[in-house]
Amino acid sequence: MLLFVGLGNPGRAYAKNRHNIGFMAVEAIADANRFSPPRTRFQGLAREGTIAGERVIALLPQTYMNESGRAVGEALRFHKIAVGDVVVFHDELDLPPAKCRVKTGGGAAGHNGLRSIGAHIGAEFKRVRLGIGHPGDKALVHSYVLNDFAKSEEPWVRALCDALADNAALIAEGDDAGLQNKVHLAMEAAGFGAQKRVGEA
Repeated sequence: MLLFVGLGNPGRAYAKNRHNIGFMAVEAIADANRFSPPRTRFQGLAREGTIAGERVIALLPQTYMNESGRAVGEALRFHKIAVGDVVVFHDELDLPPAKCRVKTGGGAAGHNGLRSIGAHIGAEFKRVRLGIGHPGDKALVHSYVLNDFAKSEEPWVRALCDALADNAALIAEGDDAGLQNKVHLAMEAAGFGAQKRVGEA
């Protein structure tokens, strides 16, 4: 069994924030693969389905970002899922907008959701890093991630979530390089190959 975790903050006020792209991606994957309707479980909203023959739980923690690890740890223990079978989808300041990179393990790089998960289950989970760009000044990061995507960004956000949903089998199969390549090609085909950071001319 795999656990796909989307990171974000609960509630309508946060729904379109840059910080919530992890929620958006996992919801797109669950919808495309006809997962069960969401149920309140593990301090989050959980949906279940099958991707590439693998049973998958899609979990959106409802604990707020800083406590995401509580929900992930609870789901992990209940289903006896290995840490290596946890895939966390999250916003990544250090990647240009619309880019997707996958890695296993590593630090939190200032991301409170990743830090919380690491504290609860250890660091050796898989991360699907979804680029949102950087505002250019560390002092602006907090307001940047907690603001909604600009209208001009919404098309690439949709395209990125669709590309992840279309290629979810590669995630389930552990083909990280294949996933990165397919998403890159899909974004290029959709005209989102080289997005500028917000504020760039």
